[in-house]
Amino acid sequence: MRLQGKVAIVTGGGGGIGRATSCLFAKEGAKVVVSDVNEESASETVRLIKEAGGDALCVPANMVNPEEVEQLINKTVDAYGGLDILFNNAGVGNEEVRLADISVEEWDRVVDINLKGVFLGMKYGLKKMEERGGGAIINTSSVLGHKGKKYVGPYNASKGGVVLLTQNAALEYGGKNIRVNAVAPGVIDTDIIQGWKDDERKWPIISRANALRRIGQPEEVAKVVLFLASDDASFVTGSTIFADGGGMIF
Repeated sequence: MRLQGKVAIVTGGGGGIGRATSCLFAKEGAKVVVSDVNEESASETVRLIKEAGGDALCVPANMVNPEEVEQLINKTVDAYGGLDILFNNAGVGNEEVRLADISVEEWDRVVDINLKGVFLGMKYGLKKMEERGGGAIINTSSVLGHKGKKYVGPYNASKGGVVLLTQNAALEYGGKNIRVNAVAPGVIDTDIIQGWKDDERKWPIISRANALRRIGQPEEVAKVVLFLASDDASFVTGSTIFADGGGMIF
């Protein structure tokens, strides 16, 4: 087991990539704290893990609230004795309109969840990893954190910010034996793309807009996250790994 004895937090763990990664972490021996703003969905992930014989705990949290994020970290340490792996995965898309037509409220909502949430997870998680003597952090960026796309300005900006924040943390904490990387998914079969799937004109194009000519599955991204969390990636930090079916080169 690649994560035997490790303690991991997965934010946005109530579905999609977060649920797939939580289940895979547990299968590989980690004790997993599943967090999501939706307590019911996070509890369902915990149920699936326990049903498969794993060890998991549900701690709901809104990742834009500093007090709730700090509580998430502290409850993890209280329950399991430390923190080894943090997967900052909670995220949202945005209403697709031109930049000048995006409301300030919509901008703040998307950037707060996608970028500030990652910052807060690291702010409180890094201190506990230092006490532990090291750890691994994986932040969810996106292909759209590396190239522009019309009508998703807040999402583009927030996911691009995640890439540079990941590099900042890697530089600052490498000497503390803490590795910080990002994963950049392409079009993955999760709730966040439901609007695209419902568009009969766009979906046939979007669903094949990569070298593999198909969308990805959450479990395929989870395997990349597992690699970055494990000792197999012991000399990898400050990197962004694309799990996009070749979307960046298409």
